[in-house]
Formats: sequence, C-alpha cells, structure tokens
Amino acid sequence: MKKKIAVMAVMLCTALLGTACAGEDTSDKDSVVLDQGEEESADQTKLNMIQPQAYSTVEGLKLKKGSYISIIGKSEDSVYWDEIKRGAEDAVDELNEALGYSGKDKIKVTYNAPSHEGDVDEQINILDEELDRYPIAVGIAVIDKTACEVQFDLAMENSIPIVEFDSPSDYQGIMALVSTNNQEAGATAADKMAGMMEEQGEVLLFIQDHISGSAKQREAGMVNQFQTQYPNIQVGGVYYMDELEGLKEDTAAKLEKEAGEITDEEVLRQIFADHPDAKGCIAANEETAEMVIDACETAERDDIRIIGFDGGETLTEALSDGKIDGLIVQNPYGMGYATVVAAARSALDMGNEANVDTGYAWVTQDNMEETAIKNMLY
Repeated sequence: MKKKIAVMAVMLCTALLGTACAGEDTSDKDSVVLDQGEEESADQTKLNMIQPQAYSTVEGLKLKKGSYISIIGKSEDSVYWDEIKRGAEDAVDELNEALGYSGKDKIKVTYNAPSHEGDVDEQINILDEELDRYPIAVGIAVIDKTACEVQFDLAMENSIPIVEFDSPSDYQGIMALVSTNNQEAGATAADKMAGMMEEQGEVLLFIQDHISGSAKQREAGMVNQFQTQYPNIQVGGVYYMDELEGLKEDTAAKLEKEAGEITDEEVLRQIFADHPDAKGCIAANEETAEMVIDACETAERDDIRIIGFDGGETLTEALSDGKIDGLIVQNPYGMGYATVVAAARSALDMGNEANVDTGYAWVTQDNMEETAIKNMLY
C-alpha cells in the first residue's frame, strides 16, 4: 500500500491547503510547506487530503469476485471529470491487487456521464441503464438535486446503495456524500476576493448552474461571507451559466442585434459593461472561469480581479500568465477514489460517514510552484 506521510496529514488537518470555516476570515490559512526531507507522489498528496482518512485506502474491503461498481459523473468532456474517473479506477486496481483478483474475477468499475455537463435527461437515462445491470453500488454526481428520486427509490428496492459525490441531492436514503466542503470553499473565495478588493466595492458572482447542490452551496458560502464579514462589499449580481439564454434578448437590444446572433461571451461582456464599477468576480467552476477570463479580455476589463474554481491546464496557465488572480483547486482524484471506497463500504454493510471531505487548495502565482501545491494541480 502507499506510504502515508504523517507530517502531511497533520498539516492538512490544521491548514487543509486553505480550507475555510464560513463566518471566519481565512486569509492566513493558505500557507503550505512540505517538509523538504519528505517525498510523495502527487496522487498520494491528494489521498492525504481526504477526511476521514479511512476513505483514502482500500484496506479491509473484501468484496466478492466479479463485483461491479457504477460511477456516474456530470460530464465526460473536462479534465476535472477525467481526474474523478482516474481516481475511481486506481481505487479498483488497488482493490484487485490487495485481494489477489485477476481475469474475470476482477472487481470492475465503469465511469459514465452525459456528453455535456448539465444534461439532466441523459444522466437519468444512464442511471436507468446502470441500475438494470445490478451493480453492487452506484456513485453519482447529481446534476439536478431533485431529479433522480424515482431511480433512487428503485435502487433502494433492489438493495443497491447510492453514494453521491461532488454534488448532493435532496434524497434521504443516500449512504454517503463524498465532496469538497462547497460552502466553506465559497467562503474562502469570498475572503480572498475581499482581500484583493481592500474590503470595499462591487463584486459579481458567476455560478455554473442554478440546480446542482454544489453550485448552490458555493453561492451560499460566497454570499453569506460577503454579507456577514464585509459590509463595504456589495454583491452586484449573481449570474447562472445555464440561464444565459434568457439574457440574450436584453443583450441583443443593447447591442442592436438579433437575439439569435448573440453569443454567451457577448452576454458576459454586456454584464461587465452594465457594472462599470465592479472590482472583482468569482467564477464557481472551470468552464465558467474560462468564459469569464475570455470575456474580461475581450471587454478590456483588466481592472477586474478574478477568482476561479478548479485546476485544469487552461486555468493554471491563465494563473501563471496573470489573467486570473487565484484558484480554489478541488481534489477530483481523491473524490473518485473515496467514492469507490464509500461504495464498497456500503455494499459490505460496513457503515459510512455521512460526509467525506476531499479538501481543496488555494492557489496563486506566489505558491503554485511549491511541491504540495503542484501535487494538487491536474
């Protein structure tokens, strides 16, 4: 099994690479220093982030030969979801190695997801198909927190436990939630932005959608932190990327165009034009951050400070180039790995923690070359 680094575990418990508690200023909690005498793989750093640590190992998970675990994500077209898939596959590889399974006896895991993030109907169809295969457990990142209740009822009737990851639903029978503490991550983003804005001025929030649990939690963390801790900062608007279509008619009128000719980027540029005094914006996921960066560039709004979520190559390059000021980098590899562990524990009736926290990192130009931070990037 992989070696655990005690100094890293202690460090993560106290600093958690910038983890915040809502209602507290977290500006001094982003420093991470890895003992120069210690070395570990990037994947091990990500596993060390997971709390409780029982979800960072496959030890003691004695699944039957040929067991099948189904993992269902929100998308198959981004590096974030690729990392979740990789974490899940590595967990199953380690399970097979630990149990000595090979060939047809191997435990199997599949990752399935809609072609594009946000396609609720396709995700439900995938869930239906996977339940027909009778896996020993299902791990799912729910796109719409209210949309899967019928399927979840069917899973319960057939003794197929459900573990959620990345985003929660409103369903009461879930065995565990494996995710970033999204409300705390939102609060951390608000704290960092407040510091950049010298705790005064107008900030804009760009949220990936209005229906997923993770998006709503991040938004709540940001808004609550600004309202309770920074009275001189005004949230000038909250914009949902799945509602941009509804803004195109208004944007077209302002630009004297036809609504059908308006692009999403033009909508974002118009939002910036409507808020000439905005000093900062926070984009709550990878795709949204990329859109905001592009819109700011074309609108020549280099006066706006930008914080984004996630740590794919495009965003880390943007950070290095100074196009974005900071990133809340999640731990999708650890999320995929821990979801398999939670699913296996559910199938074995071992019991689960209600919430498994996979951690996150606050990354800037100043710390992105530090070993511990580099290990978190993907």
